[in-house]
Amino acid sequence: MTDSLDSFQKFEQKIAHAIEVVKRLRSEKKALEQELERLKAASRERAREGEAQERELVALRREREEVRTRVERLLEQIDALTAESEG
Repeated sequence: MTDSLDSFQKFEQKIAHAIEVVKRLRSEKKALEQELERLKAASRERAREGEAQERELVALRREREEVRTRVERLLEQIDALTAESEG
């Protein structure tokens, strides 16, 4: 009878230990899910920032090209004036 009582107590201890492990794992899972959500939000924010930077880069390149074109026209006009004064 004592052997079966000891066996039952060991079984109870194992069950109690398993319950503690399950509680700990659930807690860890919840923490990991929260961290995952935080990282997803950060990733979305970085993607939005990257898209905004890409738009700004395209606008700056367009502006640079416009400035280059205007400078070239001005240089052509200066060359034409210089050629007129020399000729």
